[in-house]
Amino acid sequence: MRVATFRRLCLIGTLIALCVIVLGAYVRLSHAGLGCPDWPGCYGHLTVGQAVDNAHAINQQYPERPLEADKALKEMVHRYLAAGLGLVIIAIAALAWRNRRDPHQPLKLPIALVALVIFQGLLGMWTVTLLLKPLIVSAHLVGGLTTMSLLWWLSFDVRPGERPAAERGLRTWAVVGLVALSLQIMLGGWVSTNYSAMACPDFPTCQASFWPDMDFKDAFVLWRGLGIDYEGGVLDHPARVAIHFTHRLGAVVAAFVLGYVSWLAIRTGQSRAVRAAGGIVGAVLVTQLVVGPVMVMKTFPLWLATAHNAVAALLLLSVVALTRFLFVPQRAT
Repeated sequence: MRVATFRRLCLIGTLIALCVIVLGAYVRLSHAGLGCPDWPGCYGHLTVGQAVDNAHAINQQYPERPLEADKALKEMVHRYLAAGLGLVIIAIAALAWRNRRDPHQPLKLPIALVALVIFQGLLGMWTVTLLLKPLIVSAHLVGGLTTMSLLWWLSFDVRPGERPAAERGLRTWAVVGLVALSLQIMLGGWVSTNYSAMACPDFPTCQASFWPDMDFKDAFVLWRGLGIDYEGGVLDHPARVAIHFTHRLGAVVAAFVLGYVSWLAIRTGQSRAVRAAGGIVGAVLVTQLVVGPVMVMKTFPLWLATAHNAVAALLLLSVVALTRFLFVPQRAT
């Protein structure tokens, strides 16, 4: 009974983590990442309302970044939701410790999640204090997606059993697909944090060319020192084009790999769960392949850009679910 409660709590945590990720994308895309330029409060206050009440003093103290209440509210709601997720993860770890004598109770992973969410909090702080440094913001995104994926993994009640030999190839390809998708999401994060989405405003070409002028050398410099304000981006146009174009190339590779994984799961899966998960991977993949180009052709409306991030997170969840069903814990012999 306690393990069932643990699984349900992990599912709740997954849903909250998904909301945190999508809301974080919305905050970033609406240029509200520095809506509160300090941490953990907002202009030295706990709530946006308190900051608004002291707007005159705040604007004198922060002349280079005056209070914009709408942006501050977006940022603080995201922080409150992330803090709530942290409390849920602590509760999950506490419950896992309490159930530690149950052989079906995972323990190491819930405790590792506590360490991960603490590190996520630090990355959130550094995101603000280091002025949206792309490496930190991208790492924050990866940490959030990892947190969500681990909670999702823990929510499944997969009992020990046999791993069918007929699924051996599928298991390998599922891991390849998970790696390909993870790299593609990281590339997407690099596009966003370097403000490179608009670098290719046309589709399927980029700057009316299938091989535009690009600067790959400057595009992927991870560390550029401290004290630089990255809001709006600092790269020259050819470097931004290189980042965006690389993301498109990665999308082609990831699409072929995940399409094959989906087809293979439906065709060779030995359980209903594996076949269903394969079908869901394919459906979400097709959705993303529609959303991405339409987003470009519609000149990146905020709601579609946010949806692009949300569908990427759902695609990750579907691939993680497929992998979970394929890697059943093996019975002790």
